[in-house]
Amino acid sequence: MWALPCFLSRTVVDRGLGRIAPTFGYSVKGIMQKLSNETLAILPASVARPAYDRGRVKVGIVHFGVGGFHRAHQAMYLDRLMNQGEALDWGICGVGIMPADRRMRDVLRSQDGLYTLIVKHPDGRHDARVIGSIVDYRYAPDDPEAVIELMAAPSTRIVSLTITEGGYNFHHVTGEFNFDNPDVVHDLRESAVPRTAFGLITEALHRRRTRGVAPFTVASCDNIQGNGVVARRMVSAFASRKNPELGEWIGSFVTFPNAMVDRITPVTSKEDIAEVAERFGIGDAWPVVCEPFTQWVVEDHFPSGRPAYEHVGAQMVQNVAPYELMKLRLLNVSHQALAYLGYLSGYRYAHEVARDAFFAKFVLNYMVMEATPTLEPVPGVELDDYRRTLIARFANPEIRDTLARLCAESSDRIPKWMLPIIRAQLASGGGISRCAAVVAGWARYAEGRDEQGRPIEVVDPLRDKLMAFAAHNRENITAFLENREVFGDLIDQPRFVEAYREALTSLHTVGALATVRRYC
Repeated sequence: MWALPCFLSRTVVDRGLGRIAPTFGYSVKGIMQKLSNETLAILPASVARPAYDRGRVKVGIVHFGVGGFHRAHQAMYLDRLMNQGEALDWGICGVGIMPADRRMRDVLRSQDGLYTLIVKHPDGRHDARVIGSIVDYRYAPDDPEAVIELMAAPSTRIVSLTITEGGYNFHHVTGEFNFDNPDVVHDLRESAVPRTAFGLITEALHRRRTRGVAPFTVASCDNIQGNGVVARRMVSAFASRKNPELGEWIGSFVTFPNAMVDRITPVTSKEDIAEVAERFGIGDAWPVVCEPFTQWVVEDHFPSGRPAYEHVGAQMVQNVAPYELMKLRLLNVSHQALAYLGYLSGYRYAHEVARDAFFAKFVLNYMVMEATPTLEPVPGVELDDYRRTLIARFANPEIRDTLARLCAESSDRIPKWMLPIIRAQLASGGGISRCAAVVAGWARYAEGRDEQGRPIEVVDPLRDKLMAFAAHNRENITAFLENREVFGDLIDQPRFVEAYREALTSLHTVGALATVRRYC
């Protein structure tokens, strides 16, 4: 815990650096309290806040990757539990390993680990709650030894992760661990001071094993199918290369439960920071905004114990697979269906596209006709209700989720989320035309110019390769599909190739909006 002095503060835009920066003084509309332990009691009555004594909270979870989603989701569930008088020995210590994590270190330390969660309802209501479950934060490069010792301590019983799909360091086609990563090469050297999550976690587990301390549970909370299985494979691969005996021990004794996570959490904007200051009187340098809906389905496999998440709405189950398939193939792929075609049609926000009747019908038909046939039964879920709820969630005008965000890093998303649907439908003889249209939309987007000739900023780890293939779309209609690193053998599937040709030709000749209407 930090005991820092309380200051009055306001938030201003640092024009030179293009960011929001906290400064001391007054807000435009009156005195604004800089968020801290000392100012909790004098925040406006409209702001919910921790009802528990944060001084009694002890760290039981070490979490890698404290971003917006973690703070809107897992940390929020724990805060709910603590407000019920439970789980005070399950406080979170956040850990950052990337250079960009320095800012999170500075913000959370200056605010005693507190931040404001703004839930934005479709009718315009905004609910504010200060979350207090993060009670410490460590930037690993500052003191790797302290991070390792914290994880090695018996009091730490869960190490959780939201490091994004790319953070697991696997090849998106083969699924194998990438031992050529320079930081991994460094961490595998004898006596190296770890830089990566794998190196830090492996060293902590090594110390627990040496000291006779039971291993912690490694809990992935990332939006990856079989996230626990992926985490197990990657950590075990690294550990086995570093120390084969340790790798075998990890494989036998460390648990990696799967989980399905869901809450739309856009990137915090300058306007969000200003609203927290002006509407709620809080000087918060990095609040989080999210939709009302939240879901967390967790495989109940925590030998060293866990918080009673089920007391605050999480679903503890024996098999997560049906839920994660439902979410990945209905929600995540539907986001991609909105993103490229919507952007090309001139829209810039997800809610704008979802409120277009043709797009809503296109996405709903995709879900019903192409995605749902590939799903297993989902216990306790009525899929028709779930699908319609998704359309309503996408259409929430308060969230203002950008299509540019949804279009980013597609080479990490499409192969994992959409291609399995296409392959399953090809095998069963099911429909694939809307999936083909979405892939064609990605190909057209990757050309780097919209329908008005304006440049598109393509954000993707394979950006240069993708744009190089897409540059030949008009002279060779299947050029984009010939990227086998991304699409594997789809170029050899005549039925898909024909559907893709039809869609991309339509995008080039009549445009995205007219193409979507054709599919309706």
